[in-house]
Amino acid sequence: MNSDIAQASGLAAPASPHGAMADAAHDQEVPEVDLLSPLTLRSLTLRNRIAMAPMCQYSAEEGIANDWHLVHLGSRAVGGTGLVIVEATGVTRDGRITPGDLGIWADEHIEPLARIARFVDSQGAVAGIQLAHAGRKASTAAPWAGGAALKTAGEGGWPVVAPSAIPFHPGDPTPVALDEQGIEGVVGAFEAAARRALAAGFKVLEIHAAHGYLLHQFLSPHSNGRTDAYGGSLDNRMRFALRVTERVRAVVPADLPLFVRISATDWAAGGWDIDQSVELSRRLKDLGVDLVDVSTGGNLPTARIPVAKRYQVPCSRRIRDDAGLPTGTVGLITDAKEADEIITGGDADLVLVGRELLREPYWALKAQHAFEEEPAWPVQYGYAVKRRAK
Repeated sequence: MNSDIAQASGLAAPASPHGAMADAAHDQEVPEVDLLSPLTLRSLTLRNRIAMAPMCQYSAEEGIANDWHLVHLGSRAVGGTGLVIVEATGVTRDGRITPGDLGIWADEHIEPLARIARFVDSQGAVAGIQLAHAGRKASTAAPWAGGAALKTAGEGGWPVVAPSAIPFHPGDPTPVALDEQGIEGVVGAFEAAARRALAAGFKVLEIHAAHGYLLHQFLSPHSNGRTDAYGGSLDNRMRFALRVTERVRAVVPADLPLFVRISATDWAAGGWDIDQSVELSRRLKDLGVDLVDVSTGGNLPTARIPVAKRYQVPCSRRIRDDAGLPTGTVGLITDAKEADEIITGGDADLVLVGRELLREPYWALKAQHAFEEEPAWPVQYGYAVKRRAK
């Protein structure tokens, strides 16, 4: 990692295995874990430590899930993944990244999502969903259509909101800075979305506070120039994310876990960094969050991100050690043995696989084969696959 980038992000070399969780391990014997071992959070047990990262499909109409989402997500459950997380799902209509994003701002979204959750559960996986508001990064075209801001209603766009009137790109429409009433409205939208997600049967809810979307925008000084109770000091900048978390945790049953995805660093001097992320994670733990899903970046289009194998893993390790909270890690994880090393080495408790699961829906079953375990093929496939092997 380049020293200037490390200094800008506040991220030092990978932390030692000593910390709150490691100290606890010395006090009591902890069973060995690996990629294929179960992970229990509250009363919920995942069959392995492989999760499908939430990935937008830009394929919905007015937020309604359809057959594409069912097959896309369901096939990864068939393929042995332990946790399947539905893409960033808009808690308000204007909180979508694109017009094709999934939504959960109205009751009519519940049953199409419930259909997905039921199928995922039927295949032995756990169905999760990510609740999101894109803030100033909303109202854009799908990536394959260029991804640019939709600046007018005629283009299919809408006005966007943010902590401050600072656009993401210089040429983007200037967002409207949320007032306290607007903030309260978004907090209430997250709470209502959580209720709908539970009604749809999801067992894991994840709050999206990463990748430069609304909650991350409040966290970072680069996008938050407020001078009120939601800006300036670290306590103030964390206030919005913590309020959302508190309200969502209050409606999630005590026996089900709550995740929060964060960007651990902006990869830019003077922005959100790993030290602040550790403090946020401590506060999230106090509010009853069970796992922090650790990513990085996304808030600044000019950030110099040192993308490479395992480049985000040290952030996960640092938060896991210093905040004493289970973590997930993500980013360019393509090899099962590498993923296993992350788990056995104590860098994370869960590995979230993204694009590699787009390339290979049966990645988890192939991981079982790589570790000389009998892949848990569904019976509809297993009889034929095993017969061919013989």
